[in-house]
Amino acid sequence: MFQRPRGTRDFLPEDMEKRRYLENKLRETFLSYGYREVQTPTFEHLELFTTKSGEGILEEIYSFKDKSGRDLALRPELTAPVIRMYIEKLQMHPKPLKLFYFGNCFRYDRPQKGRYREFTQAGCEFIGCDTPESIAELISLAWNCLEKSGLKNINLRIGNLNILNYFLETLGIDQVTKKTMMPFIDKRDHESLERMLKRNFSEDKLSNLLKFLQIDNIDELKRICKGKTDEIERFEKVIHYLGVFGVKRFEISMEIVRGLEYYRGIVFEIESPNLGAERQICGGGEYELIGTFGGKDVATAGFAIGFDRLILALEEEGYPFPKERIDFYIIPASKKDSVIKKSIEIANHLREQGKKIDIDLTNRSLKKSMKYADSMGFERVMIVGEKDLEEGRVTVRDMKTGEQRRIEIDF
Repeated sequence: MFQRPRGTRDFLPEDMEKRRYLENKLRETFLSYGYREVQTPTFEHLELFTTKSGEGILEEIYSFKDKSGRDLALRPELTAPVIRMYIEKLQMHPKPLKLFYFGNCFRYDRPQKGRYREFTQAGCEFIGCDTPESIAELISLAWNCLEKSGLKNINLRIGNLNILNYFLETLGIDQVTKKTMMPFIDKRDHESLERMLKRNFSEDKLSNLLKFLQIDNIDELKRICKGKTDEIERFEKVIHYLGVFGVKRFEISMEIVRGLEYYRGIVFEIESPNLGAERQICGGGEYELIGTFGGKDVATAGFAIGFDRLILALEEEGYPFPKERIDFYIIPASKKDSVIKKSIEIANHLREQGKKIDIDLTNRSLKKSMKYADSMGFERVMIVGEKDLEEGRVTVRDMKTGEQRRIEIDF
């Protein structure tokens, strides 16, 4: 017997109802902010991802040679493919560009709750503008995507890599050390950070760093980082406009570093505490990547939503996903060709009107058909009987109440 590969999932009809419902909610939200949908190939040239993330990513992705010997990879994320598409197709288009997308991605991760080897990512890229108000709008879009999906318990944390990097420079921390310590900051692993830095830094410097990482307000940043006034003022404006966009609940955190070298300036993450260790469901910020791929560098920002984790978070909160319901289940109450033919005509007519119709074409008894309708949760059954048709009628039964009524058909 064949089984699905490790780290992948099958989605049953009830799973797909949830996924399509959520996708439509997110799509509506993106469109309401003026974003337009794009799509890229499931596989790309391997170099696209090694250029972005380094050779180390080879251990984390599915890469292969095609029949012509080209090095290709299943996409591990969607930012690089969309930026590649922008450079190829959209560089000369008017700015700013607002693009959003949905797609399956692949990573050779250790499977666990909320982390799979094939997963779905939703996200967007905002290209050609970096005013404080535009960055605030981007963050508000991310927040609204999650709120409008129905999620209640979420936390938004906003940081600034330019300010963090400036402070690290004032402590005399070089680029090599900074690169090593960033993952510890990102994971809030202060114990490992202390062990690493104690070898080369005084207690005072280490204490100052840990205190800086705990700063949660603009005034304290102004007091400590007096040499970065312009960046702090810009950060303050982003926070101000975030409130104008209606996002009131967030915290400032200097520990948001996003773990990728191409991020710059404002960064943010949104978490669902109900998910435990894998609580992050959205992350993004400003970055520099277009120039790395050979395009003319312009201001770029974006975010990605872990679609699968968002569904898990909604399920943890007990969100009542609406179920897809058919309007009528039509049962021919006779095996006669004339009754079956008329049942099919009724089904076709109702479908043309936009109704969702299922029809029993198994030739089983009325009793068995009704039992099937009940087990499937159909709410309304239309019974097409020979005598009813002679009077130009059919019988409609409400499966919840058992109430039946005869209605005329005029076609």
